[in-house]
Amino acid sequence: SKAVTTAETPPKDKHVRNIIMGTHKEGGATAFWSYVLNLPLSSNSIVSWKFCYLVHKILRDGHRNVHKVIPGNLEASDETLEKEAGSDMNKVEANQAKSTTPAGQCRLIPLIPLIQDCSFLYHFCVRLLFKLHSISPDVLLGHRDRFRDLFMSLTQFFDKAREMEFFKTFIQIPDLPDVSAPPNFLRAAALAEYKKPVVVTPNEEHHEEEEDVEPQPEFREASQMPQVWYIVVRRYGTLKFHQLCVVLKRELDVLKPELQIFKNEAQRCVTELKSQVNRLQAEVEEQRTHKQMAMVENEHLRMEVEALRSTNVANIGAQIGFKEADGRAQAAELRFTQLKERHAELVSSHADLMKKNTETVKIMSSTKQEHDDLQRAKYQLETELENLRREKTQKLEIDRLKRDLESTRAELTQANNILQSKEMSGTQLNNTLAGLQVEKEGLLRMMREQEAELKTLRQQTHLQQSSLEQERQRSSMELGGLHAQLQQQASRESQLAQKLQEEQFCLLQCAVVEAEGIILDAVAKLDDPIHVRCISSPDYLVNRAEITLNSIDKMQQSHLAYLGNSNDASGLLRAVTQFSHLAADTIVNGSATSHSAPVDQANYLTDSCRDCANHCLHFLKDLKIQASLQRADPSAIRYTVQRILAVGQDLRPKGHDVLKEELGSMVDKEMLATSSAIEEAVLRMDEILSQAKKDNTGVKLEVNQNILGSCSDLMKAVHMLVTAATDLQKDIVEGGRGAATVTEFYAKNSCWTEGLISASKAVGWGATQNMDYQNLNTTEFLWHYCKHDVHAQKLSSVKADRNNKKLNTLQQASRHVNDMAAVVVTSTKHGQQQISDHGLMDFSGMSLIKLKKEEMEAQVRLTCL
Repeated sequence: SKAVTTAETPPKDKHVRNIIMGTHKEGGATAFWSYVLNLPLSSNSIVSWKFCYLVHKILRDGHRNVHKVIPGNLEASDETLEKEAGSDMNKVEANQAKSTTPAGQCRLIPLIPLIQDCSFLYHFCVRLLFKLHSISPDVLLGHRDRFRDLFMSLTQFFDKAREMEFFKTFIQIPDLPDVSAPPNFLRAAALAEYKKPVVVTPNEEHHEEEEDVEPQPEFREASQMPQVWYIVVRRYGTLKFHQLCVVLKRELDVLKPELQIFKNEAQRCVTELKSQVNRLQAEVEEQRTHKQMAMVENEHLRMEVEALRSTNVANIGAQIGFKEADGRAQAAELRFTQLKERHAELVSSHADLMKKNTETVKIMSSTKQEHDDLQRAKYQLETELENLRREKTQKLEIDRLKRDLESTRAELTQANNILQSKEMSGTQLNNTLAGLQVEKEGLLRMMREQEAELKTLRQQTHLQQSSLEQERQRSSMELGGLHAQLQQQASRESQLAQKLQEEQFCLLQCAVVEAEGIILDAVAKLDDPIHVRCISSPDYLVNRAEITLNSIDKMQQSHLAYLGNSNDASGLLRAVTQFSHLAADTIVNGSATSHSAPVDQANYLTDSCRDCANHCLHFLKDLKIQASLQRADPSAIRYTVQRILAVGQDLRPKGHDVLKEELGSMVDKEMLATSSAIEEAVLRMDEILSQAKKDNTGVKLEVNQNILGSCSDLMKAVHMLVTAATDLQKDIVEGGRGAATVTEFYAKNSCWTEGLISASKAVGWGATQNMDYQNLNTTEFLWHYCKHDVHAQKLSSVKADRNNKKLNTLQQASRHVNDMAAVVVTSTKHGQQQISDHGLMDFSGMSLIKLKKEEMEAQVRLTCL
C-alpha cells in the first residue's frame, strides 16, 4: 500500500525491496496479486503507472517460478542464451517528462529497468546474429536490416537518456558503437572486437521522507576527475602549467599500479560475493525443501495422532503408538521452528550480501572508467607504434623497388638487341602494312559518305523539331484565346444570372403589390356599410378557411424553394396569387358570417379577420423587400386563419338542415303519449296484481306477485328515464338552437329528432303490449324489447356536453332501468322453475288415464333420445 499510492511521486526503493523480499519468503506472488485486485487500476492513471513499475521489478528480481534458465534480470551467459535462443526487444520511446519535478520522476523511474533489459537484449541479438551468419548471409538480409533499425533506435534512446541528469544519479548507461559503424555480421572477426554493454546501477536511497524512520545520509559518488583536479590545484597552485603537467604524469604513473591492484581486488571480491550469493541461494532452496518436507511430515503425524485418538483408549499398544507419534510431532515442530529461524537468518544475510554486492559494483564502475582511460592512452601509443612500423615497411619497399629497377634495365638492354635482330622481319611487315593502308583509305571514304548521310538526317530532324515547336506555340496561343473566351462567357453568364434574379424578384414584387391590393380591398369591406347586409353561412367560411390553410403551406414550401434557387420564382408567384385571393375571400366571408352570428362571436370573428389582414400585409411586405425576404414567416397568418376556422366550426349547426317543421310538434306529442302509456301501464299492473291475489293461491300466487312487483318497479324506472330524457332534450334544444326557434332546431336536426320519435313510440308500444300478454315467456321477451328501446331512446337523446348535470341524471336513470330489467328477468326465470318443479311432483289432480298417458309420452321421448 505504501509503494502504490495516488501521490505523483516515484515509489521508494525500500518499499519495492520489501515487496521483492516478500515474494522470496512466500515462494511466489500470491499475496501481491491478491492485494492488487483491490487497487483502482482502471480509474487512476498514477496507480496504474506505479503498478506496472512494480510488476516489472518483481519480474526482474522477484521469486522465480516459471522460467528457471534465464532469470528475471536477464543476467544469463552466452552459452545459456545460445541454448535457449528466444527473445525480442520492444522499441521504447523516450519520455520527455522533466526530471526535476516529482511528476516527471514518477514517469521516468520505470525506464531504469527498461534500460537494463535493453542492454541484455541487445547483447543477445548480437550474439545470436553472429551465430546465424554461419549459414548463407544472403538469407539474413532482412535480419540485418531489422537489427540496423533496432540499433539506430536503441542508440538514440540511450543518447537521450544519457543527456538527462535524472538517470546519471541512478544508472550508468553503456556506450554502443558509433551509428555509422554498427556491428558487421558479415565479418567473423568482428565478434572478437565486440564488447558486451554493461549497465551499472548504484544502490542508493532517494527521497527518504517518512516520519517514523530517521533520514539516511545520501552517499553520491561524485566524478573522480574533478576531485583529482581540485587536489592538484591546491597542492601545486604556484607552479606553471607545464610543471603541473609533469607532476600529473608522475602521479599518474604512481597511481596506475595501485589502480590495477585495486581492480584485481575488486574483481576478486565480486567473484567471492557472487559465489557466496549462489551458495546462500542454494542453501535457501535446500532449507525451503526441508521446510516443505517437514510440513508434509508434520501433517502425516497429525493424521496419525487423530487416527490413534479415535481408536480404543484401552488398547495399550495404541497408547504407546500415540505417545511415540506425539513425540515425533513435537520433534518435527521443533525442527520446523529451527528451519524457519535458519531461513530468516539466511534471508537477512542474503540482503546484506546484496548490499555489499551493489557497493562492489559501484566501485567496479569507477575502476572501469579509469581502466577505459588507460585503454585509450594505450590505444594512442599502439597507433603511433603502428605508424612507425608502416614507415619502416615503406623504406624496405623502396629498396626492393630499386633492385627491381636495376634488373629491369638489364632486361631492356637485352630487348634492344633482340629488336635490332628483328628489324629485317619488320621490313617485310611494312610491305604488308602498305596494302592494309590502301584498304583503310577505302574504308575511310565509305565512313565519310555515311557521315554525310547522317548529317542530312540530322538537318531534317532539326527542321521537323522547329515545325513542331511552331505548332506548339500556335496551339498555346489558341488555347489562351479559348481560355479568355471561356472567362468572358462565364462572366456573361453570371451577369445574365444576376439579371434573371433581379427580374424574378421584380415579378415577385409586382405579384406582392397586387396581393396587397387584394387584401386591402378585403379589409375595406369590413367597414363598408353596404357589405353589412351580406350574410354567409359558417359552412362556407370553414371551407374557405381550410383551403386558405392549404395555400399557406404551399406558399411556405414555394418560399423555401425560391430561397434555394433565386432564378425561378414561378412557384412562389402562383402561391402568392392564390394565397391573396383565398385570404381575401376568407376575410370577406368571415365578415359576412359575423352579420348573422351572436354579438360576442361576431365581434371575435371580425377582430380575427382584421388580425389576419394585418398579418398578411406584414408577410407580403417582408416578401417585397430583399433584406427581409429570408425572415418572412406565415406562422402568424396560419394562427389567425385557424382562429377563424374554429369560430366558423362553432357557428355551424349541430346537424343537417331539414325543412320539416312538423318534427318539433311530433316530438312533443310522442313524448306525451309515451308518458301517458307508462302511467296507464303502472295502473293496469296494480289491477292485475289485485286480480291475481283473488284468483291464485300457493306457488302461482307467489310467482305472480314477484313478477308483477318487479314489472311495476321497471315501469316506474322507465317513467323516471323518460322524464330525465325530456328534461335533457329541452336543455339540448335551448343550448344548441342559437338565434333559431325550437321548431327550426328540430327541423335542422331531423335525424336526431326522428330518433327521439322512434324511441318514444317503442317505449309506448312496449308498455302497452306488456299488459296484453298473460304468458310469462311472452312477458319476458317484451320486457327485454322494452329495455333495449329505452336504451336506444337514451342514446338518441344524448346530444349535450359531457359536463351537463342533466346528462348525469339521465345516465343514472338508464342504469336503474337496466337493473330493474334484470330483476324482472330473474323473477320470471325463478317463477318458471318453481311452477315446473311443482307440476312434476303434484299428481293429486290427475286421473289414472292422464297418468298413463304421461308415462307413455315419457317413454317415447326416452326412446327417441
